[in-house]
Amino acid sequence: MYYTKKTIVFHNGNFVKAAEANTDLFSQTLHYGSGVFDGIRAYETVAGTQAFKIRTHFERLLKSSARIHIELPYTAEELVNITYRLLEENKLENAYIRPLVYLGPNMRLTKTNEVNIFISAWKWPRYQSNDQLDVMLSSFQRPNPRASYIDAKITGNYINSILATQEAKMKKFDEALLLDGGGFVAQGPGDNFFMEKDGVLYTPPEGHILPGITRQTILNLSKELDFEVIEKLFTIEDVAQADGAFFTGTATEVAGIKSLNHKPFKKDWKDTMGYQLFTKYRQIVTHGEYDSYSII
Repeated sequence: MYYTKKTIVFHNGNFVKAAEANTDLFSQTLHYGSGVFDGIRAYETVAGTQAFKIRTHFERLLKSSARIHIELPYTAEELVNITYRLLEENKLENAYIRPLVYLGPNMRLTKTNEVNIFISAWKWPRYQSNDQLDVMLSSFQRPNPRASYIDAKITGNYINSILATQEAKMKKFDEALLLDGGGFVAQGPGDNFFMEKDGVLYTPPEGHILPGITRQTILNLSKELDFEVIEKLFTIEDVAQADGAFFTGTATEVAGIKSLNHKPFKKDWKDTMGYQLFTKYRQIVTHGEYDSYSII
């Protein structure tokens, strides 16, 4: 699904075939989840293949690495250039890009000096493939922000996301919505959450969420469209009374939510503020209408 015999990846300074890349089975990241990653989308545009907000993503990767004491010997600019070459090597125009920073062998719970970087790219449709998502309230909560750096994309943090999504799939839902430790709405397993009520958009504030790059783009777009957005804590009961809701994320882009716990929202997706934002977002990333949303 992610590579073929011809696929090229970037691994520790070299462009190599994906099938020939390898790693140490005693990697601290493999055993304990001590690593960081990011996700970037490239689009075929009128200006050629462009990766949206790529420098911002790599700056976050470097920041996430530093938070857990990983020294990555690359600058954001170097990683940008490597990624565009990787897209060329694989002849990809529309692609999902996955950089991963992982550590060498160490069975102790201490800092590891060996740092590895892996960047791959492949064709991948939107993560949430429809705009009529049936979402359930998860029995899992977002991790306590005092337990880890939950505002960093740390590999080990995502067991929480896997458990929540798997629970939702097993119960025949499309996705889950998680609360924080205080009982307030936080986010989806891999996406930020917005709801619409009486012509106003609401989204959880920073604290228990990963403040996504797509989330910030939607906040910026809302200002352009003169949409009022309030970042505040709210409850699942508030969501149940909303007119509409949607998820945002690099892999997901903007995905409409049809119902919560099988209770439909009041508005059809195409009648919501979220749908207008989805339409504008797609124009930006696919038609070169970048304005202040620099591709670099």
